[in-house]
Amino acid sequence: MIENKIVVGISQGDLNGIGLEIILKTLSDPALSEICVPVLFSSQKTVSYFRKMLNLEEFNFHPTRDLNQLNTKKPNVFICYEEEVTIELGKATVQSGKYSKLSLESATMALFDKKIDVLVTAPINKHSMQEAGFNYPGHTEYLGEKLGGKPLMLLCSHDLRVAVVTGHVPMKNISEKITTANVLEKINQLHASLVKDFGIRKPKIAVLGLNPHAGENGAIGDEEKTAIIPAIDKAKETMMVYGPYSADGFFGNNTQSQFDGVLAMYHDQGLIPFKTLAFGHGVNFTAGLDFVRTSPDHGTAYEIAGKQIADESSFRDALYMAIDVYRKRELLAEISINPLAFSPIKKERG
Repeated sequence: MIENKIVVGISQGDLNGIGLEIILKTLSDPALSEICVPVLFSSQKTVSYFRKMLNLEEFNFHPTRDLNQLNTKKPNVFICYEEEVTIELGKATVQSGKYSKLSLESATMALFDKKIDVLVTAPINKHSMQEAGFNYPGHTEYLGEKLGGKPLMLLCSHDLRVAVVTGHVPMKNISEKITTANVLEKINQLHASLVKDFGIRKPKIAVLGLNPHAGENGAIGDEEKTAIIPAIDKAKETMMVYGPYSADGFFGNNTQSQFDGVLAMYHDQGLIPFKTLAFGHGVNFTAGLDFVRTSPDHGTAYEIAGKQIADESSFRDALYMAIDVYRKRELLAEISINPLAFSPIKKERG
C-alpha cells in the first residue's frame, strides 16, 4: 500500500474486445486517484491506441517498468511488452490471446510478490487464450494454481451473492462432482468469505438442489438425498444453512432476498439467474484465496468492440469491490489481534 492508498493491478483482457475501453473509461475519473493507485498491465503503445480511438486525449498515464516507482496521482501503465500489436476489434485471434495471457501472467506475478494489493481482470476469450498456450479453463482455475488456496467463484451484486460448487465443468461431468465432501467444502468457503470479505457476522446461506424440483424426494435423481442434504445437515452444526431448494422456484419467488449467500450446484444454474437480476452491475469475485481478485460480470462483447458504447459500470464496481474486500480483510485482521480471553461469569454467593 502507498500513502494509505491501495495499489490496484489491472490485467487488460482481450485486446479485440471491450476490455481496454471499459478500463480507460473507469480510469478517466480523476476521483479514482484519491482512493487508489491503478496499475494497468499493458504497453504504452496499446494504451495510446485506445486513448486515441476513444477520444480520451485528456487521459494521462504514467508508463513504468518498475513497480517500485509508481505515480500516486494518476494511472500507471506497467509495460509488460514493447512490440506494436495488431488490433482487430471484434475478432477472436491467437494474437489477442497471447497478449491477454502475457498481461494476466505479469499482473498475477506482481500480486503474488505483493507489488500490487489487489487484482481486477478484464474479460478474456478462453479459446484464444488456450490457443496461445493458456492451459486453464479460466481465470479462477489459473489463479487457484498460481496463488494457492482453493478458489470459489462468487458472483456478487449489492444484495445478491451466488457461488457454485462446479465452475467451468461440462454438463455431463457435473453429477459426479456433487459429493457430500465437495458441497460441504463450498458451503464452508462461502461462509468464510461472507464473514471475512463482506463483514457479515452470521451469514444465512441457501443451498440449491441439483435436479429439477430438488429431486422430488428421489423421484427425479438422488444427489439431493445422497450428497447435498448430508452436507447441509453437517454444516448446520455450526452455521445457518438451509435447503436444498428447487432453483426455479427459489429465484422465481424472490427467496434469494432472504439470504446472504446462495450456493448453486453448477455454473449456469447460478449465473443465469444472477445475470438476469444483476447484469451490468455484478462482480465476479474469486473467494478462497489469500489474495483479492475481482472482474466484471460480462465477457469480451466483440459485437460492440470499437463502437464506444460499452458500459463500464460492472468493471468500475469490480474495482471498488476489490478495494472494499481488501479493507474488510485488513479490519478483520486488526480486530483479531490479541483478542480478550473468554472468562465465564461467576455467580455471586449469598
